[in-house]
Amino acid sequence: MDKEGRFENFLLPFDGKLKKDNRWVKLADAIPWEELEEIYGKKFSPKMGRPGLNARIAVGALIIKHKQNLTDEETVEQIMENPYLQYFLGYEEFLEEAPFDSSTLVYFRARFELEDVNAINELLVKVLSRTKKPSSGKDDNDEPGGGNSGKLLIDATAVPADIKYPTDLDLLNTAREKTELLIDELHEECKTTGKKPRTYRRTARRDYLRIAKKRKVKKNILRAAIRKQLSYLGRNLNNIDKMLAKPDCGLDKKSKEFLDVLRTVYKQQEEMFRERKHSVANRIVSISQPHVRPIVRGKSSAPVEFGAKISVSVADGIAYLDHLSWDAFNESADLAPQVEKFKERFGHYPASVHADKIYGTRENRKFLAEKNIKFSGAPLGRPKVGVSIEEKLEQRQAELDRIPIEGKFGNAKRRFSLDRILAKLKNTAETWIGFIFIVMNLGTLEARSFLRLFRMLFRQQFSGFCFYGNIGLVLKIIPK
Repeated sequence: MDKEGRFENFLLPFDGKLKKDNRWVKLADAIPWEELEEIYGKKFSPKMGRPGLNARIAVGALIIKHKQNLTDEETVEQIMENPYLQYFLGYEEFLEEAPFDSSTLVYFRARFELEDVNAINELLVKVLSRTKKPSSGKDDNDEPGGGNSGKLLIDATAVPADIKYPTDLDLLNTAREKTELLIDELHEECKTTGKKPRTYRRTARRDYLRIAKKRKVKKNILRAAIRKQLSYLGRNLNNIDKMLAKPDCGLDKKSKEFLDVLRTVYKQQEEMFRERKHSVANRIVSISQPHVRPIVRGKSSAPVEFGAKISVSVADGIAYLDHLSWDAFNESADLAPQVEKFKERFGHYPASVHADKIYGTRENRKFLAEKNIKFSGAPLGRPKVGVSIEEKLEQRQAELDRIPIEGKFGNAKRRFSLDRILAKLKNTAETWIGFIFIVMNLGTLEARSFLRLFRMLFRQQFSGFCFYGNIGLVLKIIPK
């Protein structure tokens, strides 16, 4: 039989029907799509434009993308080929063509604000989680704290953007090339009289490559190269201003904003060059993503990262994105707001807060003491002499209790690519980051659901056996 015949006679499993216990079918039936529609529907006007795709398609497509860690193009391909994914998006029959273009995912991300993404996360956790309050463990009501219960884990991390490592020379060269393109555009479209202003682009490019190709460059040579690029860029900006001063010449809104970015880069670089310093307020490190800022981490592997900084809290294994900023901030100021958000979510304060030393300020310790909340960090002042074994074990246990939030960061960065945000716009990057926490929490809730089912089946099948640890050895038979 030829290949075409084998294709025609290919039999589908389950009589061509979807399997009920498929993970996408179960997740689709569990998610409250109607409530998500209320959040997503606020972005549309009921009187203007054609109706957009519903929330199930928009939110579902972003969940598929980040859950599978796919590109936008591959996400659409997977949806087109997989009937389970189409069911997850709410389609009533299998579509043989792509339901939407990959560029539509950009619009999906642009329609969400970070507050909307956090609201979706809170809603999904509330609906899919069966636990009404965080598991308490040793920090329940039997510990000091009265009605407080549960553990709150908080920490902050940097979220790098997908940009080239910025140097002053590279930024000036890129800005110079962009101004040359603007001059070409203005000369062609604005019908200016006379010759096009000279840009010296070949000479400027040669001067840049002469330094950029060297492995090591002396400071005085690098400073001379930066001075040249500053002069080329300044001349181009002056020529653009002269061209824009003519009555028949102008730029659209997007080009004007881009020109403002180039002017800011020139001012910042000129100030740093003139004053011989290497930092400036609100420093732009990427021409294409001017919102990205340097985040100093102080770690040997990456002393400085370029992107956003986020504060995250973890309660009962669920991660919440509490604060996102493109400017560096001191995360210790987030402790009190995160404790108050814990109370909003669960109706009570936590019995203990687990964080690293930077959160252990006097103000934070005073705030926690007023709320009868225990702080896991070591006390201020000099280390005590003659610490008992019990105190050492307690301090060691407090350090171990922080491990889950570090694991969340590691899982988000390795499994869901939180260490490289590919979105270029500010709001789409924030949506990208927020949906990573959504799909990570969905995975946690799915694992819990599986463990509940496993425990239930285990009790039914092996209720008369006693197992030791994880090795599965039957030690004795208990009468039923």
